[in-house]
Amino acid sequence: MMFYIEDTKDIISPSLVFFENKVNANIQRAIEQSGDPKRLWPHVKTHKTKEIVRKLLSHGVNKFKCATIAECEMVASCEPDSILLSYPMVGPNLDRFIKIAAAFPKVKWYALFDDFNELSIMSEKASASGVVINVFIDVNVGLNRTGVPLEKVIDFVKAAVDLKAISICGLHCYDGQNGISDFAKRHQAIADLVIKEKALREGVEAILGHDVMVIAGGTPEFPCYKELSDFYCSPGTLFLQDHGYQSLFPDMKYEPAAAVLTRCISHPCDGYFTLDCGYKGIAADPKGIRGVIVGLEDKVEDLFQNEEHWVFKMKPGFEKDRPQVGDVLYVIPTHICPTSALYPQALVVNDGKVTAIWEIFARNRKISF
Repeated sequence: MMFYIEDTKDIISPSLVFFENKVNANIQRAIEQSGDPKRLWPHVKTHKTKEIVRKLLSHGVNKFKCATIAECEMVASCEPDSILLSYPMVGPNLDRFIKIAAAFPKVKWYALFDDFNELSIMSEKASASGVVINVFIDVNVGLNRTGVPLEKVIDFVKAAVDLKAISICGLHCYDGQNGISDFAKRHQAIADLVIKEKALREGVEAILGHDVMVIAGGTPEFPCYKELSDFYCSPGTLFLQDHGYQSLFPDMKYEPAAAVLTRCISHPCDGYFTLDCGYKGIAADPKGIRGVIVGLEDKVEDLFQNEEHWVFKMKPGFEKDRPQVGDVLYVIPTHICPTSALYPQALVVNDGKVTAIWEIFARNRKISF
């Protein structure tokens, strides 16, 4: 796992760094694993960059999922075929969605709903604007985060068909609860769920009188859905990968492509050292270790973290390996998605040299719309 930049003297720390050859390798593996790039409907929430969207487009991936209107604007500027805002819309986001869809008419836009009242409001707004909104129903298949409970989707569809400015096009079935580390158990859990999802699709199609699309799973579930169904697969994290997913899902074979460049700033006492990478520099979730230091993975004990400080202690027998004050180190985040959002840009490295700077374009909630 090589993370190295030849000349770091002018690089501010902490900084987000993308190693482009690793990004490219992860994209290539995902394309090969999908069997067909058009099976992929990937999420952009992890990287939030136009450059990675364009790389995927060049490989034939032409559909993308977004969590925010800002992410939608970023992707739309790259001219894909389709965009799903895969987050339930309420309040001003209803109007924002109508406006951004009008601004990019070449894109096929899809909205996500799980609340009938909000869907009805969207229908009224769309009707007043003279447009029809394509909708995916968010299905709660067990995560209990958002979605219409699976057993209530049919009734939801029956009610929705009477909304004149709404077109039901698909089912969105995210099952994060099935991100099980053991592949055999994960595979079986998803196989059991696919039976229910296919039956649900058939029931919805019988009501609507036309085919509907299904988007299912995330990164760890992707290989299973690809094998067990004809659904669209929706990985996101794997293009950058992180320590958390690499540790939990070794079967995935994706390499971390992003790191936080940090420096040792202090030796506060014997065996201790402090980095300039507090939780303002790396995601503060999940619980536990928030990242691993490349080259010191098994040699240090994570003690505590504050806003700008991260304190470690060398494990017995490794005291001589303590970084010197001023040393540059690379940390692989446990969770890359919220880490990316902490930085306005990423340094892009090829063969040990910074060759580009990519803007984390959609890190803010609003760009133009």
